[in-house]
Amino acid sequence: MHEPVAVPLWLFLPIAAFALWSLLDRLLIPSARWVLRRRVNRLIDRVNQRLQVEIRPFQLTKRQVLIDRLIYDPQVVTAANDHAQAIKVPREVVMNDVRRYANEIVPAFNAYFYFRIGYLLARALARALYRVRLGIADDKALAAVNNDATVVFVMNHRSNMDYVLVAFLAAERTALSYAVGEWARVWPLQTLIKAMGAYFVRRDSNDPLYRRVLERYVHMATEAGVAQAMYPEAGLTRDGKLRPPRLGLLDYALKSFDPHGPRDIVFVPVGINYDRVLEDRTQLRAGDPAAERRSGGYAIRTTLRFVGRNLRQMLSGNWYRFGYACVNFGVPVSTRAWLAQHAGQFGGDLRTLPKERRFEAIGLLAQDLMTAIGTVVPVLPVSLVSTVLLEAERPVDELELKARCQVLADALRDGGAQIYVPRDDRDYAIHVGLRMLRLRRLVTVNDDGLYSPAEAEKPLLRYYANAIAHLPRGPDSAAHGPSNPAHRH
Repeated sequence: MHEPVAVPLWLFLPIAAFALWSLLDRLLIPSARWVLRRRVNRLIDRVNQRLQVEIRPFQLTKRQVLIDRLIYDPQVVTAANDHAQAIKVPREVVMNDVRRYANEIVPAFNAYFYFRIGYLLARALARALYRVRLGIADDKALAAVNNDATVVFVMNHRSNMDYVLVAFLAAERTALSYAVGEWARVWPLQTLIKAMGAYFVRRDSNDPLYRRVLERYVHMATEAGVAQAMYPEAGLTRDGKLRPPRLGLLDYALKSFDPHGPRDIVFVPVGINYDRVLEDRTQLRAGDPAAERRSGGYAIRTTLRFVGRNLRQMLSGNWYRFGYACVNFGVPVSTRAWLAQHAGQFGGDLRTLPKERRFEAIGLLAQDLMTAIGTVVPVLPVSLVSTVLLEAERPVDELELKARCQVLADALRDGGAQIYVPRDDRDYAIHVGLRMLRLRRLVTVNDDGLYSPAEAEKPLLRYYANAIAHLPRGPDSAAHGPSNPAHRH
């Protein structure tokens, strides 16, 4: 009984591996999982104490549970049955498509990753590239929003850095769930973005089954009070201007809204602007139908050259950050109050309206939201200087350039614009904007010290000027506009 037993090595190794796995599976992994769950729960409790909008139970529900709820949602099942009959395929085939869509859409929110790793990464990246500033935020109005309300941050879309910037600056208020385009469905971005609570959207999909699955997920999240971030423009600006709103996600969030129910939907307008947008040339090219189309390999090579050039500048000490990035938070808009205000036109309840009338109401709300977003888009140095250089229509010296910028800034401020002035020093702000344009060779200076737009770069200057082109100017701007250099400060 005590005799040793000889076992061949090829047999011993799998036996030992199986024994080790059994030990881990039965003893160590459950214990480690319990310890990690306790740490995460403590983190969530601490975070919820400081957040204006708490993490909702929906966000903490196991992902597979949410997927199953979405797959077997009555409206999704009905849509799947109708689709199967329409295209004459077995129901099981269609349900496989539904399952694939649900897996694609439903995020895998991880509170520990969001507030520990994601927040630190977002802050580090944003601050490494930009001088990040929070311009204005009506803290009293935001604090007055009912704790049970579903808060939706609606913002203009200038760059893919918007996701990082707003998630970082809003982290003291809430954990945001974004709608992200298909561009990010690549490894490892897809896993990271889902862990941050974002969900993917096929923005131009005409598949009615997919749209129904997406609609029901947005409805579930909105009904559960999950704080969200949406881009009404549904895509990056091509020319720097605000784009007309698209109504898809807004309709999904609002079509079942009960104005007399326990949970309001509150939209918070957010305005974003940059002194330099990383994708500016790419977006201009995408918006130009005559531009030569570039391959994916060209985009990768260009990106690598851009990164390499900036790394060399960093190592040589000649690198500047890409100027200022500023975010403004506007006054919250209550859906319940908006519907009450327009009750005479739409009856006060979207659920009772036919589709055409509902879209008319949501379109009007979307226009109001875009107006509110446009109002809080910050005026930054590069946009200010670009506007003046284009409007001057002739070379100007630095003194005249600064005078014109001062006049334009006053006119915009009189019109209600939010102007970010670094260090409370307008002269410094104009200097910073001009320096950025000169570093990028968007502006030329002749032997007489006169500045003018580089002819080939005028579209890019116009891109930055367009960021503030929608802002009204004060009543005196026509008489004392930026084209009048005699008006000096």
